[in-house]
Amino acid sequence: MNIWRRITKLNIAQMWELSLLFVSRPLYIIPTIRATRKTLTICDRLYNNTHHKSNKANAFRHALWNVLICRKVMKYAKNKQKSVFWAQKVGDLYEKVTQNEILDQEMDLHNNTVGRIFFLNHFDQKETKIIDLLQKMSQKAQKTDKIEQMHQHKNDLVYLTE
Repeated sequence: MNIWRRITKLNIAQMWELSLLFVSRPLYIIPTIRATRKTLTICDRLYNNTHHKSNKANAFRHALWNVLICRKVMKYAKNKQKSVFWAQKVGDLYEKVTQNEILDQEMDLHNNTVGRIFFLNHFDQKETKIIDLLQKMSQKAQKTDKIEQMHQHKNDLVYLTE
């Protein structure tokens, strides 16, 4: 999805919340946008438009998005934990303002978390290696239809539909 189109759909309160987040760390705005664009470009290339559904490709996209935000922000933060904290803030806020169905939202939040943990364990890997590892991880993603099931797969990506 086009980032600008998504932003223009936000209501005033959501726009305010997003603005406050970025005002708190203005140096992180550009790296976050670049990570988002790069994630979409990679996912479009690998999965066409299928990554916009609640499937394994979507699980990959959310994990990759968080990894790339962490990697790009770390250049400014100079600290893994700060970049992970920032990615969590961005991912959590994104899920809050997009107002998906609760199961989709929980799936996305879960996969975002898995992506951040993955970053902490593989931050020194080249981007191509990270993409490869995440693709392999997404192929082993666990299909779930309940939030409780997601919690049982703390280290695995999860998805809802084929």
